[in-house]
Amino acid sequence: MTPDGPPPTTPTAKPNWLNRLRRRQTAYRDVWLGRFALWGGAIGIGLLAVLFAKLTEAAVETLHELNSEYPGWVFVSAPLGGALIVWLTRRFFGGAEGSGIPQVMAEMAQHGHHHRLPKPLLSLRIVFGKIALGAGAIFAGFSTGREGPMVQIGASIMHAIGERLPKRLQVSRPHLLAAGGAAGIAAAFNTPLAGILFAIEELSRGIENRMSGLIITAIVISGIVAQAYFGNYTYFGWLNTSGLDNPHPLGLMLAAALVCGVAGGLFARLSILAASGLPGRLGHWRAHRPVLFAAFCGLLIAIIGWVSGDLTYGTGYGEAKHMLMDPDERNIPWHFGLDKFAATLISFASGVPGGIFAPSLSIGAGLGQNLHFLAGDNDTLVAMASALCMAGFLAAVTQAPITAFVIVMEMIDGYELVIDLMIVALLASAISRAISPPLYRTLAAIYLRQAGASSSDTPAGK
Repeated sequence: MTPDGPPPTTPTAKPNWLNRLRRRQTAYRDVWLGRFALWGGAIGIGLLAVLFAKLTEAAVETLHELNSEYPGWVFVSAPLGGALIVWLTRRFFGGAEGSGIPQVMAEMAQHGHHHRLPKPLLSLRIVFGKIALGAGAIFAGFSTGREGPMVQIGASIMHAIGERLPKRLQVSRPHLLAAGGAAGIAAAFNTPLAGILFAIEELSRGIENRMSGLIITAIVISGIVAQAYFGNYTYFGWLNTSGLDNPHPLGLMLAAALVCGVAGGLFARLSILAASGLPGRLGHWRAHRPVLFAAFCGLLIAIIGWVSGDLTYGTGYGEAKHMLMDPDERNIPWHFGLDKFAATLISFASGVPGGIFAPSLSIGAGLGQNLHFLAGDNDTLVAMASALCMAGFLAAVTQAPITAFVIVMEMIDGYELVIDLMIVALLASAISRAISPPLYRTLAAIYLRQAGASSSDTPAGK
């Protein structure tokens, strides 16, 4: 006893093993909650890809119906629609312009750097703007696709989830953004394998640590969600080359690689020029009057569409499918590939939200049709030329040859052509590198330079 009374009682200490058990259970709970959140995000990306696909298909169909019922409709919809979409993008959805892939790369590249991008490139606001304005641009008549935008949409979803993931999950932000972007590609093309390769070949280039199985699982889940809706289909049908006397025509492969390598490198070079600043009055007009410039681009797109017989509007999936499935009809004009090339380049320069993956496949199919003199009257060889050029042109533009030939291989069920597609894609990509720097990485560097300039203009940076 003490002078003041009995000694205070001490609570019985809990055994150490019980504390360790509870901490371990808490850690397991946090990790599994994080995994379910990540996989739930992948499911959400797949559902958004399905929604975006249905919107773009409806936009293309409605545009053609209106243009058929009211001849010259696109001469109104493209200029006015382009101007409205660019104004809405710059006013409410800054960062949603263009493809979306360079924006994701810029966000990944600034990881660990002090410079902040002048405007957020990944957010739920951009998800809405990318889908609504991207579908609107296609409805207006612009030659754009949904696959590049799905990369930014997927990365934005994962960015929002990543801010709430438990630290115990130990998923780095660059890996998380790569997973979201690749999940978007997997769902948009309905090709999970291509999504994984895109993450490894393009988005993860420069990331030191390899992506975990958790990230790859998220990519596959997103692709499976799209397949659950669309079915395990091949969009462009099945290209059977077993009946050919020479199933691996070397001359056709080399010609496809050369034509697509030069054309794709030129497209990338001109796209970089348009993004970094057009020369002369055109560049001044684009920089200081972007809404009027977009209206002018819309007028040019309407003229190109009229010349092509109303074939250059929208994604180009329908035209590419026609050239692969019905090459004997050959009612696509010989200049379709050139028309689609110009329309896609102008659409990119206009500043509307939209990607170049799907139009690139369509351009490649058109260029392949121009190689029919090497294929003769053999319809299978004509279709094969289009398939080879689809992979070649996409590889040359993106300089991601593995992703390009896998996308085409899965979309045509062309496992018999895997060697041919691989050779053409690798050669075309190599030729493109001699003409242009990598398109997406150069555009991402432009965003980062803007971030550096914005930082140096602040009082702290002076």
